[in-house]
Amino acid sequence: MNILIANDDGVFAPGLQALAKALRPLGRVVIVAPESERSGFSSALTLDRPLRPIQVAPDMWAVNGTPADCVYLSMNGLFDIEFDLVVSGINNGANLGDDVLYSGTVGAAFEGRLMKQAAIAVSLAGTNVRSYERPEEYAQAAQWVHDFIAKGIPQLPPRHILNINIPDVAEIQGAQITYQGRRVQSKPISSHVDPRGRQVYWIGLAGEAITDPKKNLMPVQSDFFAIANGFVSITPIQMDATNYGILASLQTQMLQNTK
Repeated sequence: MNILIANDDGVFAPGLQALAKALRPLGRVVIVAPESERSGFSSALTLDRPLRPIQVAPDMWAVNGTPADCVYLSMNGLFDIEFDLVVSGINNGANLGDDVLYSGTVGAAFEGRLMKQAAIAVSLAGTNVRSYERPEEYAQAAQWVHDFIAKGIPQLPPRHILNINIPDVAEIQGAQITYQGRRVQSKPISSHVDPRGRQVYWIGLAGEAITDPKKNLMPVQSDFFAIANGFVSITPIQMDATNYGILASLQTQMLQNTK
């Protein structure tokens, strides 16, 4: 098996290194990741300048671009091999609910959406995410990913991926198939004046998670619920964001408005 690993924390991130080490017994592991952190880039591709992949070690490449760039290059001519699986992560921090809209980890996985096996985005969901500075701190999560892949990745419809969040707990309680949760509105921006007297702004923190379950999806719980209770959250997400349920009614409204 040829496995492509990418991330949005940078090519030397400890989560990526732990993941690569855990997956090498399954086959050839090739790392292609941004040369520095590119969190929050979602599925952005670099179109205004050339990309420069640099080999920094055997089967390990750094790219001056986004997470999605890394997977796009790898699957469209950078190598003379075909990959069987794309795994993005392990991200330093959760990607739950609305976070997936912005996540570079998820964006990289989505570039592998056309493969025969479902691409995987993996994140470590802890309370003090910025304290994870050593590969050893990701070892349990990395081993879980190894075992999950070794058992066989579940089949998904085309253009779907799996968004996996692993809790940072002493003992994982198991795994749950979950739906994507929601957050309330983000916290307000923070305004400051820099040393040169210019007004600057910091993006506000993410809004609080909505923990009330969706009754029509019971007994399936949200990704937030799974992580809060010590379970691995496995959420199938898709590229097609069309709301098919309202197509007919929206079409009717449009026709009425044109009369």
